[in-house]
Amino acid sequence: MNRLLVLVLVLLAGGAAAQQQQQQPSTPYYPAPPPAQAPTVQQGQPTTGLSSPLPANVPKIDRTEIASDAEAQLFADARKISWGRYAKVKGAKYGDVSVTRQGNVWVVKGRIDSVAPGSEGDWASVDGVVEKIAPGLVQIRGEVAFRVAKVEKGTACKVAGVLNFKRSGKSQVWRLAEGDNPCDGMREGFDLVHEKPVEKKPVPAQPKRS
Repeated sequence: MNRLLVLVLVLLAGGAAAQQQQQQPSTPYYPAPPPAQAPTVQQGQPTTGLSSPLPANVPKIDRTEIASDAEAQLFADARKISWGRYAKVKGAKYGDVSVTRQGNVWVVKGRIDSVAPGSEGDWASVDGVVEKIAPGLVQIRGEVAFRVAKVEKGTACKVAGVLNFKRSGKSQVWRLAEGDNPCDGMREGFDLVHEKPVEKKPVPAQPKRS
């Protein structure tokens, strides 16, 4: 009987203590007060001298993608360069461009020198490899440079990367879509022009005179 009474008293006392704890006023520190010293953490890398997440080297082109045989046959005969900045000047002449094949890769290289009065010494050039030939489109990875004496004190201004030369309809001219001069913003009108090679007809043999 005494043991039962003691057990009941212990349970009542525990319940009262729990109730008293629940009724305690809340504190601003929950669930515990902050430590006297924050834990040390490992310092990160400095923000200087970081490298770009992009690959440092552009993958080498080992094959020109031909998505249109007809376009490729037409572009293979691109022989001339036209430069819109001086194209309407009296006496303007075309520049020369060569489209060659080095194994499975097509290579484009050419230059045009201006002969307009007062512009002697100005030139534009193209140098690159062909990534893709599609209907009305030739994509060249390389650079096109424009040297104009009155722009940037005659320093050549370049556009580089993947350059899109576009042709429309029955035109036989591919115009550089990225043809704005990066130095003065002028639309250069840089064109690669098809020129069918002249077919040399065999000279008929002359009859021998007796």
